[in-house]
This record gives sequence, structure tokens and C-alpha cells, in this order.
Amino acid sequence: MTRPCIRLRRGVVVAVTVGALVGPAAGGVAATLPYPAATAAAQPSPSPSEDAVRALTPAVRGQIDQAVQRVMKEADIPGVSVGIWTPDKGEYVKSFGVADKSTGEKMTPDLYMRIGSETKTFTVTALLELVDEGRIGLDDTIDQYVDGVPNGDRITLRQLAGMRSGLFNYSEDEGFFKALTSDPERPFTPQQLLGYSFKHPVMFQPGAQFYYSNTNLILLGLVVEKVSGRRLADYIQEHVLDPVGLKHTLFPTGNEFPEPHAQGYTDQTATGKVEDSADWNPSWGWAAGAMISRLEDLRVWARTVATGRLPDGGTLISPATQKQRLTTPPTPIPGAGYGLGIFNVQGWIGHNGSLPGYESLTVYLPSAQATLVVVLNTDINYKGQEPSTVLGDAITKIISPDHVFNLPAQPAAR
Repeated sequence: MTRPCIRLRRGVVVAVTVGALVGPAAGGVAATLPYPAATAAAQPSPSPSEDAVRALTPAVRGQIDQAVQRVMKEADIPGVSVGIWTPDKGEYVKSFGVADKSTGEKMTPDLYMRIGSETKTFTVTALLELVDEGRIGLDDTIDQYVDGVPNGDRITLRQLAGMRSGLFNYSEDEGFFKALTSDPERPFTPQQLLGYSFKHPVMFQPGAQFYYSNTNLILLGLVVEKVSGRRLADYIQEHVLDPVGLKHTLFPTGNEFPEPHAQGYTDQTATGKVEDSADWNPSWGWAAGAMISRLEDLRVWARTVATGRLPDGGTLISPATQKQRLTTPPTPIPGAGYGLGIFNVQGWIGHNGSLPGYESLTVYLPSAQATLVVVLNTDINYKGQEPSTVLGDAITKIISPDHVFNLPAQPAAR
């Protein structure tokens, strides 16, 4: 599962890898699953385990430094920021490399970054809030809200959020790839994105398999808009970002990108050559991958989305609904499950994100109440893996050897 993000065309999305929007073609992997024979994800522990995460001593910090620098060199990553937070074992926040290759500007923890498919966790949270209000049901079918969806009278909102709808991933469509890479700053509407998907036959019957598809989240975004009567960006701002206190997270409407931000480097281009994608318009990712955030905000969000609790102890999502979100049926990836817009990889709960030029990983380990956030300014694969996954693997081998974020490499979707 190398990317539930928004990857244009290469990522194999085993939804457990959290976030790859994969620009034009977020790849997908289908696998037969006994849904809803689900495996409940680990629930947040009332107190951290003594040995789930190692103390961040000077020696351990040095090991992390070396591991990050090694991966950066091997994978040719321009810049990375890493944050590790624990309640009783210390903290680690550090940046490496450059934010801008042309000027040599250093990477710093306060830079805004595009977070790709981590957007899915915000969209699904908005959906679950409407569930808690009794305005929608997870087992409602999508045809109750959006017309013209193949199998729409059989696909439920739960199956959309859990990547088990059978709908083709629009970002894997050849025409979409050409349209995006020929003019990366052009805007796309949700209806245009669905058009790229719906011209393809359904891949399997609803609930029969697991297949990471950005199409699912576009539909859920439209559901939130229809039921709330608000633009998705506005609803998420008022009902998710503001209550959680995320002052440096936003849902852009175009290619706006607050300063300071890192430049992003991608080879998901019309020519295959590496280009700077900072000014690309992420509207093509919309509810599946358009959002922007910073390291510290992602730290707060990691625990919030994994527990359903606000930083002040209040409730963002009811315990009953949060339990459904964290029910993570298995995927084709050993040790990884995917729930409602969230994954569980060896105990780490959260999502990753990837879209042209940027990647991120935001995960929470309930057994240690520990948070790991990684943001970087490239999405160029290294030996078939997302660079964020390679970093997550290297870091967790050091800090949580019994809980290694070890998503295996997957073959390219194309």
C-alpha cells in the first residue's frame, strides 16, 4: 500500500498508507475482503505502555538523525521535517535539507505543506459529525444524495469511506492525467472528476473487495455539501478546524499557498522531468487531497482523529461513531487495515498524504499515546515506495521496534 494518498498514476493504494492523492493517478489495489468481518483497531489507552516507544534520549535522537539523513540521501529527498511527541518519553522536532532547491532556503518546522490524502481524514470527520447529528446514516446509499453514480442504489456511505465501493479511481484515468499535466494550474470541478471515473465500468460489487479510490471521497464531499448546505471547505473550517484549534490548516479553493511554504518537486509531469509543483492547483484532489497544513497542527490532528477527542478533552466524534471509524478490516497489506478514511498499520493509526511535490505521514500510537508526523517536499518514489513510507519505516524501527510502520513496496498501478 504505497499510497492512499493522491498519487497521480503510480501509487498502489492500499488505503493503509494514508494519503497519496497521487496527483493524476492515485493507484489502486483491489483485494477480496470478508467485509464487514472487521478487525477493531486498537483503542486509545488510558495510560501509555512502558515499552511501546523508546525514550528519546540523546543517543536515540542521534539514531533518528542518522536514519533520516540516510533515507534523504538514498531517496534524493530535498527537505524533511520530523516531529515525535510522547507524554513521558520526550519530544523530537527537527528539519533537514532545503525547502527551495533554487535558493537553498532551509527546511523549517513552521512551513506550510500540501498534505494530499490526509485531507480524507478531515472529509470523513465532517461526514461522521453529520452522522452524529442524525442527518445521515453510514448505511445510506449514495444515490440518496448524488445522482448518476454507477451502482449508486447499492453503494453505501460506509463503503465509500472504507474504500470498498468498486468505483474506478478517476486519478488513474489516462485522459485525466493528460488534462492535469498539460495545465497543472487549471481548476477541476467535482463533477468533472466524477466524469473521469464513471466512464469506466465498476471494478467489483459493493463491499466485495478493497480498492483505494479517490472517487469515493469526491462523492462524500458532495454528500457533506448537500446535507449541510455549505461549501465543503467552509463546513470543514467551522466544524472541524475551528473546534480543534487548527489555525494553520486550510482547504484552498484554488492554488493559493500561504507563506512561508516549501517548494515541491515531482516527476508526475507531462514530460517525466522533475518540476516545481508549488503553484499547481490542487482542486483536482478536492475532498480527497487538496488541504494544506503545518507540522504542529498535524501533531494536534493526529491524536484528535485517532481518538475522536478534542485537545481540551471534549468530544469531536461520539465514542460509538468513532468506534465505527476505527473498525479496520484487513487489506492486502500484512499488518495493515483500513477503516473509515483511516488506517491502522502495526498499531499506528492515521493517514499519509501524497500529491505532486509533497508527502506527509501523520500517525498516532494509542498504546504509547505517541505521535509521529513527517512532511517532505517531494513525492518521487524510491524503489517503488513513497519516500514518506521509507522515512516512517526507518524512524519507527528506532522509536517503536514492536510497531514498525512497514508498508511493503507495491507494484505500480500502471
